Formats: sequence, C-alpha cells, structure tokens
Amino acid sequence: MRQVVILGSTGSIGVSTLSVLAAHPQDYKVLALTAATQTKKLLQQCLEFKPRYAAMLDNNAAKMLAAELKHAGSHTEVLSGIEALCQLAAHPDADMVMAAIVGSAGLLPTLAAVEQGKTVLLANKEALVMSGELFISKVKQHGATLLPIDSEHNAIFQCLPANLQLNTHAQTLQDFGINKLLLTGSGGPFLCKALTEFSQITPEQAVAHPNWSMGHKISVDSATMMNKGLEFIEARWLFNCQADDIEVVIHPQSIIHSMVQYSDGSVLAQLGQPDMRTPIAHALAFPKRIASPVAPLNFKQMRDFTFTEPEPERYPNLYLAMSACAAGQGATTALNAANEVAVAAFLAKQIRFTDIARINSNSLEHFAGFQVAALDDILALDQDARQYAQLQLRKCV
Repeated sequence: MRQVVILGSTGSIGVSTLSVLAAHPQDYKVLALTAATQTKKLLQQCLEFKPRYAAMLDNNAAKMLAAELKHAGSHTEVLSGIEALCQLAAHPDADMVMAAIVGSAGLLPTLAAVEQGKTVLLANKEALVMSGELFISKVKQHGATLLPIDSEHNAIFQCLPANLQLNTHAQTLQDFGINKLLLTGSGGPFLCKALTEFSQITPEQAVAHPNWSMGHKISVDSATMMNKGLEFIEARWLFNCQADDIEVVIHPQSIIHSMVQYSDGSVLAQLGQPDMRTPIAHALAFPKRIASPVAPLNFKQMRDFTFTEPEPERYPNLYLAMSACAAGQGATTALNAANEVAVAAFLAKQIRFTDIARINSNSLEHFAGFQVAALDDILALDQDARQYAQLQLRKCV
C-alpha cells in the first residue's frame, strides 16, 4: 500500500489522479490532499478518500473546511498555509507526491518533497522553468525520483531506453543514440483563426480547448502555445539536454503525445487518448503498469495524423520561451512570472489576448541578462518580474 500526497487535488490533474487511485484501492492510499481556496471541492474529496491530512493555502478557507469536516464526523486533520503544504509534501509516511499545483505556487512544496528523497510525480512544469538547475541538483543530491506527468514529457520518458529512464539526469541523450526530442502540441483553439482577429479573442474562447479539459490558466497558455514553450524549457532539464536537442511540432489530433528521434532513423512515439489519467497511471505504477479508466485507441476509427511547424506570428509566446531557454535561468524565471501576471490580467478582461505576448516580450528583454542560482535569488527575481509585468499592464489599457 503506497501512500500518496496530492498537491493541488482540486485541479484537473488532482481530480484525474484521484480517479486512477479510486480504481486501485488495494494498492494506494491517500495520505494528504491540498488546495488553495476550493473548500467545497476539497471537502467532497476528503469525505470520499478519507485522507489523514488536508491543507489549504488560504487560512480562512482552511477554517471553513475544518468546521465542515468536523460537522460531517471526519477525522481528517486540517492545516493551512504554504508551510503546511511543504510539511505534507515532506511527510515521513509519504511514498509518492503528486505535484499538481499550477504556477509558481507549487515550487516550494515540490522542492520540499525532493529534499526528502520522495518519488515526485511532476505535473507542475513551473518548478523546472523557474529553477531548473537548482531543482535538478537537489534531485541528485537527495536521491529523489522524478517522474514526468505532462503528457508530452511522459510520452518522451516512455520512448527512452530503460537504462536512460532510470538515470536521466546523469546521462545524455547522445549516449543512447538520440538525436531529437519531438514535442507535439495541438495548436490550441486558434490554429486556423485569422491573425487579424486575435486582438478580439475573449477569455471564454481561449479556455475552450478542442481536445483537453484543463484549468483556465493552462488553457490560455495552450491557446498562446506558451504552455508548449514552458514544456520546452522543462524538457531541457528533465532529459539533460540543450535547446537544440528539442523540436516542437503541431499535431492537432493530440493522439501522438510526443516522439523520440534516434540516430539510426527510427522515431518512437507514444500514442493514446487525450486523457491525463494515462500518464498518471504510468507514473504511479512505474516501472510496472496498471489499468487506468481510459479507453484504448481504436485504430479502425482513427483520424488522419497531420503535422505542421508552429508559425512565429501565430505563436510568439512559444518562440519567446524557446529564446529564454537558450538564454538561461534568469530569463526563464522572469518569463514565467510575467506570463502568470499577463494571463491573469487577460482572464480578468483587463488586457487583450495579444497583449500577453507584448508583456512577456518586454519582460524577457528587461530581465534576460539576469543570472540566478540560489533559491532566494530565484524567488526575488520572480517577484521583481511580476512587479515589472504589472507596470506593463498599465500600458495596455
């Protein structure tokens, strides 16, 4: 019986993780669930899965949850604040930690799990975007196991040789005859939309992804392809490679989740339904396999596969992220922070869709030369970049 902590259990990844765990009650037990403010949803999860602990980032929300659980006769202990999330991620009884908090808020709890040598199922790409070199060095130092959950990185992981899977941080792709990592992306909801109409795109249109069911922030990132840019940066750290070793390909059907190109001409691809429960089930059971609630592909009904190169004019955020990846840690930290500010402003209808790239570009240019290594420096740069992006918002009104 493996005990699991889910950081961000009320989000789409957290919900999908609980769905997989519910199918295997004899193998997994929920030790702790955490959320930011969604009291009602976390209450329902606690009553169903009966974790020993629950934690909420917001103190008032935690008090409400504690009162509701007590009224329901639950024995789940409720904690609050970022320290509580870090405490649960590092709990001695935790065998696995699903890191599914969206954005920079997930960095410290995920690092806490790494520093205790946990098996970390990484769905929070921002942890590597913000602090890739530091993060990976701590994985090595503390002997943590890092398993990728993003469908693209999980697909690449599955296509790697077994010996490389077991030690991706100490070996290179070239040692195993690998030429390229091919990250696929759907192109989002605006793949065929006229560029002249982009300034009129609404938040409601941007969050309506054609293939995946995701939260609002990641859906907007998918629409701008910043999400693929963040995945590009994440892949650089996950698989111990450089920006030149990674290529992005648009695949609108979202059936091939990513590919690995070998020096002998072979290309290995991982295929599956666009359902996050597949990579979650893979990581939970690795190196074994367990059933997930996802139906297998029916090749008799398969649509055609198409592939195109992403247009820089349509997806400037993708190319900003690729540029930041080549520039270094300071650039990726600043770009991630600016993007979180810009996307939040767009969702609040304070700026236009096209302003997201403008704010990100200005912020990247301003902070591109910054060098950071220590965690305090990274967090300080993150805050500085957010403040700079906030100033940029005023110029978009």
